Amino acid sequence: MPSRSMFKWLVCGAVLNVVLLAPLWLRFGELATGWIALEAWWGVAVLVLLPAWRWRPVLCWGLVVLVMLVVLVGLGDTAMHLALGRALNLYFDVPLLLSIYHLLVGSLGTLLAVAVCVVMLAMLVGLATLLARWLRRLPRVRLGTPIGMAAGVMLLASTLLMVGEMNDRRLVAIVRMPVLDTLVFQARQVLETHRERRAFIATLEASPKSVRVLEGLRDKDVILAFIESYGISAITDERYGKVLVPRLEELAQRLETAGLSVVSGTLASPTRGGQSWLAHATTLSGRWIDNQLWYRLMLDSDQATLIDDFRATGHTTVAVTPAITRPWPEGRAYGFDQIHAAADIDYAGPPLNWVTMPDQFTLHHFQQRIREPHEEPLFAQLVLISSHAPWVPILPLLEDWDTVGDGSIFARWVDAGEPPEVLWQDLERVREHFALSVDYAVNATLRWAEDFVDDQTLMIVVGDHQPALLITGDDASAGVPVHVISGDARLLKPFLARGFVAGTLPPTTTERPRMDLVRHWLHEDFGAPR
Repeated sequence: MPSRSMFKWLVCGAVLNVVLLAPLWLRFGELATGWIALEAWWGVAVLVLLPAWRWRPVLCWGLVVLVMLVVLVGLGDTAMHLALGRALNLYFDVPLLLSIYHLLVGSLGTLLAVAVCVVMLAMLVGLATLLARWLRRLPRVRLGTPIGMAAGVMLLASTLLMVGEMNDRRLVAIVRMPVLDTLVFQARQVLETHRERRAFIATLEASPKSVRVLEGLRDKDVILAFIESYGISAITDERYGKVLVPRLEELAQRLETAGLSVVSGTLASPTRGGQSWLAHATTLSGRWIDNQLWYRLMLDSDQATLIDDFRATGHTTVAVTPAITRPWPEGRAYGFDQIHAAADIDYAGPPLNWVTMPDQFTLHHFQQRIREPHEEPLFAQLVLISSHAPWVPILPLLEDWDTVGDGSIFARWVDAGEPPEVLWQDLERVREHFALSVDYAVNATLRWAEDFVDDQTLMIVVGDHQPALLITGDDASAGVPVHVISGDARLLKPFLARGFVAGTLPPTTTERPRMDLVRHWLHEDFGAPR
């Protein structure tokens, strides 16, 4: 049955070919990235020509495990690109799996999140089992037969092409080596990241703990408010700017009427699409923290942060983090005097999908329960989360802050709008909701500033990062807007000298200072002379 054996061989090779190339097709969005996976045909040819051997099943399963590992890494790389705009790095990205699961739970609920994970695992196990079964049943042929000669030609051709690829010579444009390319790329990343880790540790050790008294802010409340997914694309991208630009112009007028000054600029965030804590750490520490490993190393070191600076200045340091629903040892490592996580905030309303409580309530709670009862100056980090995916429901802003109360008023919007699993079937609707949710977050934050910022307050409002690439597109920068507000115009002059402009619309320049400079600026502009 030569024709039947040939058919089985070709089908098995074609299936392996598609399985290995599918992550590349997803990653780059087109089939032109390659049509032939050399390792698929090389592996099938070897199995066809391999004589009867008791270890053959082990070899088949070994090949399947390798293929599935490469597929998983490829899919992870695609997901990382779409979510965070960078390649997967196994050295420090594996721990993010737990964060992804928690995000699914927050967006879909525990039952549906577990179901999604189980279905995905079942699909992978099923595919692996099917591949192993097909490979084990491949008919063995002799080299002297027509099928054997065809397999030999395939083995020789794929070997020569792979040798060319390994020597940076692509002899056929449509061929790829997804297995070897993936393994080599990840191995190089691991080695390079390990070298960078050693260099980062050396840098931390070379600059021991350094605290600076910020004399120019000694009697001021300093509020650092991060707005989730508030990237510069929300302003510069026409799809979102038509919502945000009029809002910012309106808010500029309201702040001026309230007797407040505001200047705006743009900073480069160390992350995009997620991992907001890297942006927080970069701003607080004055170091560029763009991955989870650097984050852990920084927290485990004696590196001082703005928290130490303001404590030395005489401030009580406070973190308001409504997204934190689990133990947060990082907060203790930072050394905040007070930490107000979700469980510490008396919120009587419902969670709204992933968002534990609306930003307007968080701001209201901070003012009523933390700031007003406190007589000494505060340094407060507020992490606002209403503009976090899945961007539904969209809330209206309550005009009277007193109506916010204990948050029970927000129960009326618990089922408002489409559920996430429906909304996310339409990408254009998702983008509309993104713009509306950022509009809500910015409006709530700056309206709070209108009512509660005075000449004894310096408020710095900054986006933590750009949203995912499906919102911004592949060419978006890492820029985030920054708004600095105070009733004392003198506190804003140093920011104007650094390229900020009056008003709420940041300049359109492409030169964006990095977020780690904020701490250094505060040292230089408000620090006590050394």
